[in-house]
Amino acid sequence: MSRFEKQTVLVTGGAGGQGASHVRALHAEGADVVIADIDAERGAGLAAELGDGARFVRLDVSREESWAAAVAETEKAFGALTILVNNAGVQNPPALIESTDRATWTRILDINLTGTFLGIKAAAPALRRAGGGSIINIASTMGIGGTAFYAPYVASKWAVRGLTQTAALELGRDNIRVNAIHPGVVATPFITEPAAGSDAPIADFYSPEPFAVPRLGQPADITALLLFLTSPQAAFITGAEYVIDGGLLLGPALRKEAA
Repeated sequence: MSRFEKQTVLVTGGAGGQGASHVRALHAEGADVVIADIDAERGAGLAAELGDGARFVRLDVSREESWAAAVAETEKAFGALTILVNNAGVQNPPALIESTDRATWTRILDINLTGTFLGIKAAAPALRRAGGGSIINIASTMGIGGTAFYAPYVASKWAVRGLTQTAALELGRDNIRVNAIHPGVVATPFITEPAAGSDAPIADFYSPEPFAVPRLGQPADITALLLFLTSPQAAFITGAEYVIDGGLLLGPALRKEAA
């Protein structure tokens, strides 16, 4: 029996980058997967590629009615929802706080924070109906420490940490586990291509050379951790934070000859 057979998973931002990696891996391990994304062309294309057991649902994570429709469509298509992956997120163009306009601040928090809140709110009753399940919130190492020029994104991901722990306390007695993953610099378009309104990608400012593991992360690295946390092997883990960054937050690793 595959690890995720008889499981139904909804992945937000599931059409590309890390989301698509999670979708493919969960589907390969037997899950029915709902690809929830605002990009209908890519989402429908991925669902068609995967075939049976995959469905695309258009979802604007910042809109409560869109969430209600996505959860209802998930249950209609595959039955009980057992896993939610709050993966959708956007980055702000780099700017000083004093140069960041209110519209940018609001957009980033609407998607990264409010979108996660609305996802938990919409999915919790469905997970309860299923007899329990798991929620994974994809946060960031920028939610662990301050990062200059990215105040909206940093604030949104710090807030996701508190939201994760609060949800874990509220939902634990319903057999629903809630955990957060904090990726570092991962080689996806989110990192390797400029954010809207920016001239340079984040990867230009983060050379992996000083990392203890001197490379950029790959989507498969994050997916491997996600598969563990949503599996029965993690049944006693909730409210936890997992940093997966190759040692980025540890600081520079000195070369042996410098010791």
